Amino acid sequence: MKHRIVVLGAGYAGAYVAGTLARRLSPADTEITVVNAEPDFVQRLRLHQLAAGQEIAAPRLADVFAGTGIRLRVARVTAVDPERQVVAVADADGGGELGYDTLLYALGSHGSDHGVPGVTEHAFDVAGRPSALRLRERLDSLSRQGEGGRVLVVGDGLTGIETATEIAESRPGLSVTLVARGELGARLSGGARSHLRQVCDRMSITVREHSRVAAVEATRVLCADGTVLASDATVWTAGFAVSPIAAASGLEVTEDGRIVVDRTMRSVSHPNVYAVGDSAEAVGDNGRPLPMSCASAGYTGRQAVAAIVGRLTGREMATTKLEYVGNHISLGRLDGILQMVDDQARSKPQHLGGRKAARIKAGIVMMSLWATSHPTFGLPRRKHRLAAAPDVSAEKAAA
Repeated sequence: MKHRIVVLGAGYAGAYVAGTLARRLSPADTEITVVNAEPDFVQRLRLHQLAAGQEIAAPRLADVFAGTGIRLRVARVTAVDPERQVVAVADADGGGELGYDTLLYALGSHGSDHGVPGVTEHAFDVAGRPSALRLRERLDSLSRQGEGGRVLVVGDGLTGIETATEIAESRPGLSVTLVARGELGARLSGGARSHLRQVCDRMSITVREHSRVAAVEATRVLCADGTVLASDATVWTAGFAVSPIAAASGLEVTEDGRIVVDRTMRSVSHPNVYAVGDSAEAVGDNGRPLPMSCASAGYTGRQAVAAIVGRLTGREMATTKLEYVGNHISLGRLDGILQMVDDQARSKPQHLGGRKAARIKAGIVMMSLWATSHPTFGLPRRKHRLAAAPDVSAEKAAA
């Protein structure tokens, strides 16, 4: 019987791991199934552009995995049972269960309202393609109405900054306000913060610092200090959360639901489960948890591949880098910030801003898409046969 590998999620991390495993492991011994709720690959790094009105590529996953031997199941994951080693899914045909021998959990993250009233009912977000398209429709409607539509972006993290600047540049007829809980760009170096402020001034973005949102209503936002901000479209970018599926499954997770893994991305509670990307609480080489990001997806994905291939084939298991080197921030299509960080995740004094930084960010996004669309390019053609099946239950007992 073939060893069944099931990959949950086909984002940056899941698509990479599935494709790489397909090239490294012999189909005579393994079968790989990818479960994803959407039939297309979503460029999450560019969803703020999609919302602003630009067209971005969305390759069909069937085409991405064509010729790899990977089975694609377009379905929504509803539950994981690590004791029975099955995954429950729902689709247009009613769904069912998929059994696995090795599970790769890469369901990523979604926007979080953090318990703020009204966010779910009244706010837009750019955490997924459907929600980004809903925001796009709203912005189209405001643009058709003429000058003066008010867009309020709540959250001054990278997503909030990129969303506010993208909308302001693409739709100059709209009034854009960015609400920051603290100082705008507080984690950037002084020079980068100054550059960010200059860009906001140039784009006529109003910045409200040290403002905590207490509630979101249909046409306004209420701040904790009593300030009322009028809004025709409120965009919520104030944080992300992971799916509750892992916590409900009995896997060991953190307080926020991320799967606790060891240095090889293996679940500390269930040895035949691996987690990568935003779903994993992975500790980097600097001793700090890796942040939710595309870069972290790549690093954790490479380590998971090395671990799975090594364990299944009986070969030496490589230890890959787990690091976070910096932030690449787009400020519209013509400007950006490249901010490197040290080994303690603190911003280095130097930064790169302007068109060159924008081109670097655009190049990174293009390479990410190309690598995802060609999951087996450049990998060794030799496919390794599996060794004798490891006794996972014994490893779990010894852990």
